[in-house]
Amino acid sequence: MSHRAGFVSIIGKPNAGKSTLMNHLVGEKMSVITPKAQTTRHRILGIVNGDDYQIVFSDTPGIIKPHYALHESMMHQVEGSIVDADLILLVTDINEKHDEDDVIKKLEGSLAPLAILINKIDQSDAEIVKQKVEYWQQKLNPKAVFAISALHEHNLKAIMDFIMDHLPEHPAYYEKDALTDRNDRFFASEMIRAQIFKQYKKEIPYSTEVIVTAFAEGETLHRISAEIIVERDSQKNILIGKNGEMLKIVGKYARLDMEEFFQRKVFLEMFVKVIPDWRSKKNYLKKFGYE
Repeated sequence: MSHRAGFVSIIGKPNAGKSTLMNHLVGEKMSVITPKAQTTRHRILGIVNGDDYQIVFSDTPGIIKPHYALHESMMHQVEGSIVDADLILLVTDINEKHDEDDVIKKLEGSLAPLAILINKIDQSDAEIVKQKVEYWQQKLNPKAVFAISALHEHNLKAIMDFIMDHLPEHPAYYEKDALTDRNDRFFASEMIRAQIFKQYKKEIPYSTEVIVTAFAEGETLHRISAEIIVERDSQKNILIGKNGEMLKIVGKYARLDMEEFFQRKVFLEMFVKVIPDWRSKKNYLKKFGYE
C-alpha cells in the first residue's frame, strides 16, 4: 500500500481566520485564537495522521508590511512555509477589500497547487460569495475555490478531500503519534500570550513576549514559571494592574487553559520584565526563538 505525506501551508492576512481553520482541521487547539489581528507570531505545525497518509499543516503569521525586526522574522516564516509547501491554502476574509497584493506577491514563483478559501461566509450573502469566487478564479487561477466558515466548520470536509487528492506519495515526515513540532513549553507561553490579547487593549499585546523560564512536569502537577517581556515601564504597570489584579486574571485563565491542555493541575507563576524596544533588537529576537 502506498503512503502519502505532504506539507500544507495555510497563509493569509491577519484576521482572515487561519488559526481557527488550522485548529478545526487538526482537531487540536494549536494556534492562538483571539479577535485581534497578528496573534500568530511563529510558524506552527499541526499533524494529522491516517493509516496511509500524513498531512502536516503549517499555520503561519498573517501577512503584513514589516515595521519591526520582529515583523521581518514573521514574514521570513511565511516565505519558508511557501517554499516547503506541497499544497497552499490561501485563506481570505469575505469582507476583504481586495488589498491582497502583498499576499499575492508572496505566492510568486510557487509551483505548489493553490486553493483559495473564502472564509466567514456566514457574515455575507450568496451574491457577494459568488462575486468573490469569480474574482479569485480570475486573479490567481487556483486549483479550487472554497466558500467556508471556519468558525462553524462549514465546508471543511471538502477542503480535506481536496488535500487528500493532492497529497504526494511520500513516507511520513514525523512519528505517527506526533501532533505538532512544538513542545509543551511553547504551548504554555502561547496560552499566556492568548490571555494577554484577550484581557488588554491597544498596544500592550503587541509589545509583549512570553518566555517560559521553568517547566517541571509531574504526574499530577506541572510547575511553570514565565516571564512576560514588555518594552516600557508604563506597559509593565498596566500589565500588572492595581495591586496585581490584572496579572492575576491573566494567570487564572492561562492556568485553566493549561490544565485543560495538559490534563494536569498547573501551578503557574509569572513575572513582568522590561526590555526597551525588544521587537527591534535582533539579539533578543534570536534569544526568543525568532530566526
